[in-house]
Amino acid sequence: MVDVTHFQTEPIAAAGTLADRVTEVLLQKIKSGEFAVNSRLPSELVMAERFAVSRTVIREAVSRLKSEGLVETRQGSGTIVVEPSISAPFRIDVDVKDSMQAVLRVLELRRGLEAEMAALAAERRTDAQNTQIKQALRDIDQAVLAGRDGVDEDLAFHKAISEATGNPLYTSLLQFLSQFLQAAIRVVRIHEAQQKDFNGQLQAEHGAIADAIARKDASAARTAAWRHMENAAVRIKAADDGFWNSEGGEVARSLAKSEV
Repeated sequence: MVDVTHFQTEPIAAAGTLADRVTEVLLQKIKSGEFAVNSRLPSELVMAERFAVSRTVIREAVSRLKSEGLVETRQGSGTIVVEPSISAPFRIDVDVKDSMQAVLRVLELRRGLEAEMAALAAERRTDAQNTQIKQALRDIDQAVLAGRDGVDEDLAFHKAISEATGNPLYTSLLQFLSQFLQAAIRVVRIHEAQQKDFNGQLQAEHGAIADAIARKDASAARTAAWRHMENAAVRIKAADDGFWNSEGGEVARSLAKSEV
């Protein structure tokens, strides 16, 4: 077993907490192979001295690496770098500074996901699932009429479609992405609520998806879902400075910083 007590240090990036910064440095050393598989990490005391932080910060950073499945603590051997596991948790980091680009990245990711979900739902949905999709669509309209933003109802509509695919992995992925999707949907709905044709645009786009699924027309459902995401992106690109300085812009900025 290799002991990597002696390792190169470098300035820690300014962004994030001390634990964030130390975790990132250790992560990069593991990815680069400087801390190779089966090597032993330096002790808490050594790392605390090298990074000029407290041992509490080091413990937090190591704990995060453990949660990622990158290291493990072995009795009498210390903390060891292990082989990456296929069961290691999946992570997404929007990783952009620009608020508009953050929203567009999520919409681009959704475009392919939603299009394929809609197509499969059209092919496989049951009568009960079709009824659930239609009810979810009505719930969106009722939420808007009641003065709510309709974000939860919007997400529930797409969740109903995912369930109708017959493939639970779509629902699981949608649930995993919900943090991003809720923020992106909120940005889109805040923006479109400021437009005179807000209700008409979203009703027509959601309605086209639901109608195609009801007809079991997979091609039309895929196209309608793809177009819904594309139109949302076009409208976001057209948003003016007033919008980006409003609540919508604030939500978008929080999205740009988010990670799951």
